[in-house]
Amino acid sequence: MDPNWNEQLLSFISASPTAFHACRNLAQRLEREGYTELKEQDAWTLSPGGRYFVRRNGSALIAFRIPKGEFKGFLMMAAHADSPSFKIKEHAAVPTSGMYTRLNVEKYGGMLCASWMDRPLSVAGRAAVRENGRIVMRLLNVDRDLLLIPHVAIHMDRSVNDGKKFDPNTDMLPLFGDAEAAESFDTLIAETLGVNREDVLATDLFLYPRTPGTVWGAKGEYLSSPRLDDLQCVFACTEGFLRSEAGESAPVLCVFDNEEVGSGTKQGAGSSFLEDVLARTAESCGRDLRRCLAGSFLVSADNAHALHPNHPEYADRNDRPEMNKGIVIKYNANQRYTTDAVSAAAFAELCRRAEVPTQRFTNRADLPGGSTLGNISTAHVSVDSVDIGLAQLAMHSAYETAGAKDTEYLIRAAEAFFGSRFVREEDGVSLL
Repeated sequence: MDPNWNEQLLSFISASPTAFHACRNLAQRLEREGYTELKEQDAWTLSPGGRYFVRRNGSALIAFRIPKGEFKGFLMMAAHADSPSFKIKEHAAVPTSGMYTRLNVEKYGGMLCASWMDRPLSVAGRAAVRENGRIVMRLLNVDRDLLLIPHVAIHMDRSVNDGKKFDPNTDMLPLFGDAEAAESFDTLIAETLGVNREDVLATDLFLYPRTPGTVWGAKGEYLSSPRLDDLQCVFACTEGFLRSEAGESAPVLCVFDNEEVGSGTKQGAGSSFLEDVLARTAESCGRDLRRCLAGSFLVSADNAHALHPNHPEYADRNDRPEMNKGIVIKYNANQRYTTDAVSAAAFAELCRRAEVPTQRFTNRADLPGGSTLGNISTAHVSVDSVDIGLAQLAMHSAYETAGAKDTEYLIRAAEAFFGSRFVREEDGVSLL
């Protein structure tokens, strides 16, 4: 295993406090690798051997390559760049008790609330700014220890360890400063952007944890960081995409936004984004989209639950994923995951050839889990699909844990996948 992958992963996560930053960082990486950005409002002229990407909303991105010969289908891997957080409301300052200033926030996605408390936080996102008669979107990251959500002391709430229910409207408001800070938050945002306060017209701002990622454990076997779900998959899929060799299918890297709130946005997996890009690509290359989809395959990559060391009873009796034991193939009888016998066998065989270990995840039968990108995407682009992930602990915590070996496993699997070809046949699928 190459330990440098973990360093690069943690660097990418640190530079990506929001989906907007992750999308920008991916775009810059793709440009350095010779990819050309396309705009949805422009006409597309695509060339054999061409490398392209397109962004939507500044928070979702699809990259693809055009094979030099007639391509047979699309090989897609999808992950998501958003993570549970707290979104700052436009009217942010909340004067409190004549002593403090808190910020007015609401939950984005489902998080482990207690994990956000008593740790340094900051603010990042984007702002709509008036500039030379135009409205332009600017990214910002305050990038310093700025806020904290304090617990109530156990002396004042003796039941706090007996199952605390956190009220997001009361318990989860971050402390920003003393009473005199009530007018300074908007000024701070304007100063960070380098503009006048009155020129900041609207914002999409989120809290993020300042605790840096680290590799730890008796043998350095674990990796902990904010936003591992799902930037670990975003990073690994991207690296595998860039390292893959040309094949007979068009490789497609999909990074969506808003998975944590259901994907039902213009930049989510439930939108027309993927279908639009595939249709325009097929049309520009003189291919019939429906025929291409018949020879296509989608891997939905979103992290999975590892067996918990303190609570193994929450896992299925047989399928109990371990960190550092390879890629997790996820199953659900009610199709919250898209994996079936055809897609599972094809993906597992690809991993076997790439010498990447795999394991299985199913929810305990009486503990239904959440859904992810696969079944949402295939409602728009109907192809064979498998749901996978990397095993992790404390999913949706402000600080999550995964295996130090598993990022490289997914990079290698993605590299093999994007250079392969799947052929759907009447009695199964062939992996070429």
